[in-house]
Amino acid sequence: MNSLVSSSHLQLAAFALGTVGWILCAVSMGTVEWRVWHVDNTTIISSGIAWVGIWKVCFISYLQVSPGYIEQFCHKFSGYDSSIPAEIYVAQGLLLIAMFMGLLGLTATIFALRNVYMGITHKTLITRFFLMGGCFYIFAGLCVLIPVSWNFYSVAHNQSIAFPPSYYMPSSPAAQEVGAAIPVGIVAVILLLLSGVFSLLYRFPVATSTITKC
Repeated sequence: MNSLVSSSHLQLAAFALGTVGWILCAVSMGTVEWRVWHVDNTTIISSGIAWVGIWKVCFISYLQVSPGYIEQFCHKFSGYDSSIPAEIYVAQGLLLIAMFMGLLGLTATIFALRNVYMGITHKTLITRFFLMGGCFYIFAGLCVLIPVSWNFYSVAHNQSIAFPPSYYMPSSPAAQEVGAAIPVGIVAVILLLLSGVFSLLYRFPVATSTITKC
């Protein structure tokens, strides 16, 4: 059993990294600051800054608010808004898939580690679940990498979005920068890919027998 446990230290690290990566994926998905827009017209967007996420767009406004108070207005994206760029809708779908794949990876790794630490020496079962977990982790990492890279490219090239009038947003910013969600997503990608590689590196220990000559 000692050799079985010692052979899975890297996979235990993979579980820890995968857990953190999965949590960061959820944080990135729920954070609205994917793109930070700087706008010149502050009539409605009082702070001159708007945050464009993958689910909604938000900005600070002083309109219709008591003096000394501010209010954050958010407008959720609708599936009927054809003006919303493809990278936003792709990010929504891929990050949901990444969350599901990451959860499957964690489940497979937990099951394999349970067998290891309980001394269940079932080579095929343990190896297959570590391999499955590794594949799920890598697939989840790639699902996060695509929207993060695509949105980073859009920010770097200052691409505009033709928002409908109901959003009270300009079609293009004076300037834009990367929001907090993209770096968090990049860290999630790194951790998920590392956990996938570590899981795939598992090798079941080979039992050695000692022959005593008389």
